[in-house]
Amino acid sequence: MNLINRLLVLGIPLVPKPLVQYFSRPYIAGETLADAVRVIKELNSQGMMATMDVLGEEISVREEAATPKNIYHQALEVIQSENLDANISIKPTQMGLKLDLAFCLKTFRELVEDAHKRGIFVRIDMEDSEATDDTLGIYNELRKEYDNVGIVLQSYMRRTLADTDMLMNDGPTDFRLCKGIYNESRRIAYKDRELIRRNFTLVLERMLREGAYVGIATHDEQLVWEGMRLVREFGLAKDKYEFQMLLGVDPELRKIILEAGHRLRIYVPFGEMWYPYSTRRLKENPQMAYYVLRNIFHAG
Repeated sequence: MNLINRLLVLGIPLVPKPLVQYFSRPYIAGETLADAVRVIKELNSQGMMATMDVLGEEISVREEAATPKNIYHQALEVIQSENLDANISIKPTQMGLKLDLAFCLKTFRELVEDAHKRGIFVRIDMEDSEATDDTLGIYNELRKEYDNVGIVLQSYMRRTLADTDMLMNDGPTDFRLCKGIYNESRRIAYKDRELIRRNFTLVLERMLREGAYVGIATHDEQLVWEGMRLVREFGLAKDKYEFQMLLGVDPELRKIILEAGHRLRIYVPFGEMWYPYSTRRLKENPQMAYYVLRNIFHAG
């Protein structure tokens, strides 16, 4: 990150909350489940699948898990009743991973069981490196019982190739492969942008070659190209993989993927915890932060 971008990121906490909300509108469906349903119906009408993501991360007491858990149960009911082409993605720390592993596993089991009865898939999200081992443990436990659960791996993590091999050795696996966004030490994660790309391609090739289902989650056109190259090279049917993007990010690339005949899933975040999510996205995208800060000065 260059000096200007670093200064922009440092300035994000000074941005008025209403202005952050204004600029985050394309990236968040809204605060309610109804908002998410409205957006997903529109995406489905345009030929895209969706994943519901209730905003919120690490909780401090068990009781805080009740609200997102209940919203996810409601989401599963709505996906079924509205016949949406959608599934759900859940962050383990949102369900108490760092408080009590057994409690977190129990909560996930309840949600996966509910989803299984309705024929809906559940993605277990991946967070920072402190949560990796326990998250993989939860996934391994649940996939022994259910066939509607998948995991996320991040290509910037040095351990990801080994984790890929370990998981595939234990049976059929459904992956979401992304670059990763958490701030990790060099000992744990690659810092060089090109190395992260090369590892993404290496891991993706291993997954596809061994027959894993992969959600190729990237907004990096070079990696989209690599994904298209590999699915063509392996002669994969359209139902053996998918591309994935976040709501509001690079609509033009979204169209390119669809027009090339590939399936595309859009992650649709919603909920009252929109502000932390929005500021994180601004930190990831200093160019967006530049426009926000420029508008502040122009408004003055």
